[in-house]
Amino acid sequence: MTHGRGLDRDGCFLREGSLDRVSAPFAPVVAELVARTGARFGPGRLHSSYLFGSIPRGTAVPGVSDLDALIALRDEPTDADRAAVRAVEQGLDAAFPQIDGVGILLFGVDRLRSEQERYDLAWFVACLCTPLSGPDLAAELPRYRPTSLLARETNGDLSHALPRLRERAAAATTEAERTRLTRGVARRLVRTGFTLVMPRWGGWTSDLTESAEVFGRYYPAYAEQMRAAARAARTPAAYPELLDELLTGLAPWLAAEYLAVHGAKGPPPQAG
Repeated sequence: MTHGRGLDRDGCFLREGSLDRVSAPFAPVVAELVARTGARFGPGRLHSSYLFGSIPRGTAVPGVSDLDALIALRDEPTDADRAAVRAVEQGLDAAFPQIDGVGILLFGVDRLRSEQERYDLAWFVACLCTPLSGPDLAAELPRYRPTSLLARETNGDLSHALPRLRERAAAATTEAERTRLTRGVARRLVRTGFTLVMPRWGGWTSDLTESAEVFGRYYPAYAEQMRAAARAARTPAAYPELLDELLTGLAPWLAAEYLAVHGAKGPPPQAG
């Protein structure tokens, strides 16, 4: 069988990223992330930490790219933990001009290991996250292939998210708020568009430009809109009017098509 890129010879995902690919400008940012999160949680609570996104893929651009990380705690995070992580995000963003924003995901290991997250967060950790500290959860998880089940459970919730995204767009009054939201919405739409066609393409890529091009092969009528979203995901300030266009045009169609092709994502895990 012929597969697209990102898979091994058995058709399973190759893990993205490596600490060896972290370029020199971003090495001190990563070191400080480890120091600050380690100091906040300590070995008693911190199970493991991971990088994801452009920095561990080696494609980050100083002054443009953000820092993305995931923290796994031995117990469930509290509101105080989430507030502490927000403070770490803000502190790193202020201290290092080579990054434009910081996003840290925070979960308990029981959730990451749960059956309900097997094809969403667990897949994300196993395939898209680069181990940074602690025992790697991927050793406990299965191998993954680009199936319709995976597509449904990773991005089959766009239809549920759209009303909230529209509310946020209406409430965003400053240029900075709209720029951040445009970046987030554009990234989400490109990744959702790619996973819509991922099982047919038979491969994986996190590159937003390539994702848009792969999508366009299967949906040429929407190819240019997806390319515009990919461009805005990198330079959102250059497209001040695109947010509303995406939320009223591409996004509703994409949400409906995703439901028709893959179905809706399962319900979120119940709080313990």
